[in-house]
Amino acid sequence: MRLATLPQGAVVLSGDGAHLLPMPLGELVGLGLERALEVGAAALRTAPVPYAESDLLLPYRPTSVRDFVTFESHVEGVRRSVDHATGVPEAWYDAPTFYFTNPHALYGPGAAIPRPASCRALDFELEVGVVLGAGGSSLSVAEAEAAAFGYTIVNDWSARDLQAREMQVGLGPAKGKDFATSIGPWIVTADELPSLDLDCRVAVNDVQVGQDRLSHMHWSFAEMIAYASRDSVVVPGDLLASGTTGGGGCLAELWGRRGVQDPPPLEPGDVVTIEVEGIGVLVGSVA
Repeated sequence: MRLATLPQGAVVLSGDGAHLLPMPLGELVGLGLERALEVGAAALRTAPVPYAESDLLLPYRPTSVRDFVTFESHVEGVRRSVDHATGVPEAWYDAPTFYFTNPHALYGPGAAIPRPASCRALDFELEVGVVLGAGGSSLSVAEAEAAAFGYTIVNDWSARDLQAREMQVGLGPAKGKDFATSIGPWIVTADELPSLDLDCRVAVNDVQVGQDRLSHMHWSFAEMIAYASRDSVVVPGDLLASGTTGGGGCLAELWGRRGVQDPPPLEPGDVVTIEVEGIGVLVGSVA
């Protein structure tokens, strides 16, 4: 099922239109996948309402947002431009590392994001996120796989100049990342995606700049969920993002490989279009 949010409320989408759900999408996610599919099936038997893509809002508000870094080629390229380093750190191979980003600065499909006032190296990041429909502590990989509710597209907007400076402190990204994350256009339930070998591509102003396959992740989503829960806790509604794909999944990777900012940083008015096979298209622009 494709689950979205319109001004009228949460909906399940079909070829006929949008069918209203009896509760917000965040509450539906909290029921778990099996029960949510039952609720969605009942909604599909009701009369649809018409909608346009421009009506789509932020699908839901995650309880937390963890952003991982699971594509080796992305790490190698970005380190050159952001950390001014070469290669991939040995520690990267130990576990699927992540950071927490700001769950209060989220934008839905089609929304224009503000460029931080002092940023002159704005970038996008092509990612896929898994939405949890169950939680727990120190989950096994099998338990973690069963906890997946569905998938959505994530654009982790990044101020690379701010990030490069603050990373020198050694604590991780902060103001280079916490100003905007786009999510959408909807959640595709896990049963719709038995294989995650999905084509992922991104374009700026209709010119493709990156393409990769989601299957090139070094860790699976189940391994990411299990690691996040280790000696800690995950809950329904948590969003875990894959990290940026390789193959030009962000501008900084290309800058690092080419030694120059080509393509150039994003400017106001630029439009970023991310397409992931089996999930959909997420469009965002710079305000």
